[in-house]
This record gives sequence, structure tokens and C-alpha cells, in this order.
Amino acid sequence: MGEFDSHVLEMDGDVILGGLFPLHYIAPAPEYVFTDWPQVQRCSGFDLRAFRWVQTMVFAIEEINRNPRLLPGVILGYRILDSCDHVHTSLQSAFSLVNGSSQTESSAIRSISCLSKAPVPAIIGLASSSPTRAVAQTFGPFQIPMISYFATCTCLSDKNVYPTFLRTVPSDVFQVQALVQLMAHFNWRWVGTIGTEDDYSRYGIQAFTEQLEEWGGCVAFHHTIPKVPTPKQISAITDALQASTARVIVVFATEGQLLELLSEVALRNLTGWQWVASEAWVTASVLTTSVFQHVLTGTLGFSFRGANISGLSEFLLRVRPSNNPGSAFTKMFWEEQFNCRLDYGNSEDLDRPLCTGLENLEQVESSYTSVTPVRVSYNVYKAVYAIAHALHHLLQCTSITQASNQRSCNTGAEFTPGQVIG
Repeated sequence: MGEFDSHVLEMDGDVILGGLFPLHYIAPAPEYVFTDWPQVQRCSGFDLRAFRWVQTMVFAIEEINRNPRLLPGVILGYRILDSCDHVHTSLQSAFSLVNGSSQTESSAIRSISCLSKAPVPAIIGLASSSPTRAVAQTFGPFQIPMISYFATCTCLSDKNVYPTFLRTVPSDVFQVQALVQLMAHFNWRWVGTIGTEDDYSRYGIQAFTEQLEEWGGCVAFHHTIPKVPTPKQISAITDALQASTARVIVVFATEGQLLELLSEVALRNLTGWQWVASEAWVTASVLTTSVFQHVLTGTLGFSFRGANISGLSEFLLRVRPSNNPGSAFTKMFWEEQFNCRLDYGNSEDLDRPLCTGLENLEQVESSYTSVTPVRVSYNVYKAVYAIAHALHHLLQCTSITQASNQRSCNTGAEFTPGQVIG
């Protein structure tokens, strides 16, 4: 039987937590020939910031496993896959999680026999709203809880449609209200909007437009960036921006979705616009990248509340690639971070110089190493702890004696995913 992308980061445990992260932001178009098994199709556009989110999940799980007061005697494991920030690739990865297929199949079997009646009793994910909706709606009837760290669409608040969906990030209802108040504060009444072909953008801009018009403002134009835009489409959108008299542009999109458009804007040296960023890209590295600074200086927007996670920075800097199957994501990260290729890595760009794997992460500044403070990473951190506390309660972890403060859990119990959220 054919397989989809088999790259996975995993560790065995009594309970395996699933993770879905957009490690790449460009997914290949699915090809259905119906005469052969589907072939592996690799995604492209590695996201350094998303790799930090992955490592934050690993960090949180390792921290919990060292904590004698939380889930004592129970080892949490993880199985993390790439969603490629697209609906069809997210569903493929999600099915791989819940079906228990693994490079080390015994890992999933051991976790089932110990505690959980399912290979993955809970999923940390996803990032974008459209893939999140697809996965949450698919697995909701099976009572598999999902905790998102970045999906903000108001549409996901409907518990009738998404009964097991939770999130550690506020919905866009609050962001939209704040953005309209920002327009009112500066008396910006003639505003353009840019979005993408997904629910996050569609619902966000619709709500923003309605509330802006209620206040007395008008939307001068709206342009949609295709999922995989062609140079001609990007050029046409940029031409339309130049032709408009609106000087304020509100953009609901992610960093990866904006790169082609911003590159064209920077190439033409189009300045004089007031960019207003949604939370998905207001703290992204694109705003501090030198090639974009002359056009994006002064960009405004609202970000999530940040936090400092003790020990995370040191943990991130200890990451190293190795020549083993479980290091695939780390090898991709290393080649992207240092613009090189490992002789045992994944890069097909032979023009890149070879790297050793011993390069120093302390000497680089990127969206991976920037952790003061963290925002989305903090949402990942909270999601892992939310599941851990739910399991702690479910497994009836209690103190044995007050004097020694020793604790134990009912490791003989079995539970279903639906019981995790009670």
C-alpha cells in the first residue's frame, strides 16, 4: 500500500499525544490517477517558527515527565506530523495519528495496552482555521479532543459542529473589534483589505467589513491571494493596489501566504501605505527582514499576550541534526536555518554549501531562536499542560501520604479519548 509523507517526530510513552504543525507552508496539489497507489508528495517552504512550536510541545512534555506532582508514574509520549498548512495534507496527517500507523509500530501498541484505548487520545493542533475545521469536524463524532494553539476563526466556536474542539487562543471576534477601534482612533475611513482563500481570512474580513461599515467606514477594495499564486496573479493584485486611492490596507493572512505579494511590493519599492496586520503575521519575521523593512515600517496590529517560558531558550539551542529517520524535521530545519545542505539531509539544492551539523545556533537570530517573549509557543505550552491536567484528573492521581507528598495514578485504568474532556 502506498504512503503519504512519512516524516514523523515521536517518542514512546504510556499515553501518546498527537501534534499537527505547519512545518511547511506550501502543499503539493493532490494527484488522483486511480491506477496506482498515491505516491509521497513533499511539501515545501520550511517554517522556522513552526519548528519552534514543535519543539515547545516536546519541551512541555519532557518537563511534565520530570514533574513528580503531575501524572506521577505516567510517561507522556508524542507523535508529531507536518500538516503543511493545507486541508488535504492536514487530514492525511490526522488520519495517520488516529490510526496509529508509525515508524515504530510497537510504540503505538504499547501505549494502547497501557492506558488509552486509542493510539492518540488527544491532538495538539492545528494552526490555520480551514485545516482545523476539516479535522475537527471529521474527528468530533469520534470524541477525539483537539486543542488548537493558533486557529482563531469565530466559526470554530460552534459546539454543535465542533463538539470536541478547544483552543488556547482567543477567537477573532475580539481582534476584529480592536481593529475597528484602531480605524476609529486614527479616523481611517477609506480602507482596503487583502485576504486568502481560507476560513480564517474569509470570516475575519467579513466581520471586519461589517463592523467598519457600522462605524461609518468603507472598504475601498478587497483582493484575495490564491493558495498557490502565479507571478501573473501577484502582479495583477499589486497593480490594483497601486491604482487605488486607499492608503490603509488591512491584511488577514499568514506570513507564508504573503511572501510573494510582499516581495513584489518591495521589488517595486511601493511605500506610503499603512499596513495593518492580523495577529497571524504581526509578530512574524517578515516584519524584521531587511528586504521588506522599507515597505513595512510602521505596520500596526494586535498580537497575543506573550510570556517567558523558563528553560525553553536553552532547550531550543540544544537541538542538533543526526543521521537517523527520526531527525527528518530537524535536518530540514538545520538546512533552512543555515542555508546549507547536510550530506545526509533533505535539501535538493546542490548550490547550497555543505554544513557539518555542528553550526552554532547561539550565533543566529531567527523566528526559531526568538523567544522573549513567545506567543503562539506559549499557546502550545498551555495546550499540552491542559491535556496533562485532564489526564491527571481522569487517572485519579492523588497523594499517598501528606508527609512524603508522594503521589500515584491509577495506571491500571483504561480510558477513551472522549473521557479526556469529560
